[in-house]
Amino acid sequence: MLYHKIEHVTVSAPARLHLGFVDLGGSLGRKFISAGLSIEGFKTTVTVSPATKFSANGPASERALDYARSLFEKLNLNGACHVEVHSLVPMHAGLGSGTQLALAVGAAIVKMMQVDIEVDEIAYLLGRGARSGIGVAAFKHGGMIIDGGRGKNTRVPPTLAHHAFPETWRTLLILDQSDAGLHGTHEADAFSTLPEFSDQCAANLSRQVLTRILPGIVEKDVREFGLGVREIQQRIGDYFAPAQGGRYTSKAVAEVIEYLIEKDIPGVGQSSWGPTGFAFFDSETNAHAMLRQVQQKFAHLSQLSFKVVAGDNVGASIAVKQYESNSNLEQQSQ
Repeated sequence: MLYHKIEHVTVSAPARLHLGFVDLGGSLGRKFISAGLSIEGFKTTVTVSPATKFSANGPASERALDYARSLFEKLNLNGACHVEVHSLVPMHAGLGSGTQLALAVGAAIVKMMQVDIEVDEIAYLLGRGARSGIGVAAFKHGGMIIDGGRGKNTRVPPTLAHHAFPETWRTLLILDQSDAGLHGTHEADAFSTLPEFSDQCAANLSRQVLTRILPGIVEKDVREFGLGVREIQQRIGDYFAPAQGGRYTSKAVAEVIEYLIEKDIPGVGQSSWGPTGFAFFDSETNAHAMLRQVQQKFAHLSQLSFKVVAGDNVGASIAVKQYESNSNLEQQSQ
């Protein structure tokens, strides 16, 4: 085995909400500009350790192992590793599970192997951030994010705006365990068959970002922030409707969202391709009050579950465990 000073590296990464694309037309040269938010409540946590051969266990271990092998190959690294997946953001739920797993495994490997490359480079090498950069930015620093989409020379979409999500605000998540959002080749096929995205719609959504979403975050005005998010959600949801069967992927989640709109909750929608829905509140008290209402009203929809979470303003954490003594290191490296 290679002579390692590091016994193992543990990386924990938060889930994210994709709040919608701002420009899918790209007539000015940039496409997939989007808004997103890093949230607490779900984590992808992996531990990577040096090994004589590649191995992995835990949820989505085969996928984690593919990322590990790919990064070793692309960085021309000697040796191998073992990947232990302790916890995983729910997959195909619109919470960014794939990107967080790839980046967690990648960040652990480069730390263990003492390779000096940035998170954006890891994402590029592992094929993440192909459209939106929200997941990469959520891993790097959490918070509320606007990314710049893809231009002709973009490797990973750049972060244009980053703000802390107000500490007192809460998000009510609406989870449908019986459904899954589009992913993989189905997602790629959907993008290739959608109609032209109008400049007028892109201009309107850009205005929502600049006059409602960002000022709402900075001034802690949940209503203005929420109205901007809802406008983006409705326009993008209608645009994606032919691919996902309606404005929202899950009919059960759609019922809850329509109820929240009737209750005058401004910031509601679906994360990415769903099926997870969300709603924003200015306090934990108000979020839990609505949680109790929807749990009672939609008790007949057994596939649904609800969760109140805070924003995550930290991003991923990395913990390195070094060997405690030279003798222990020598023994482990034999």
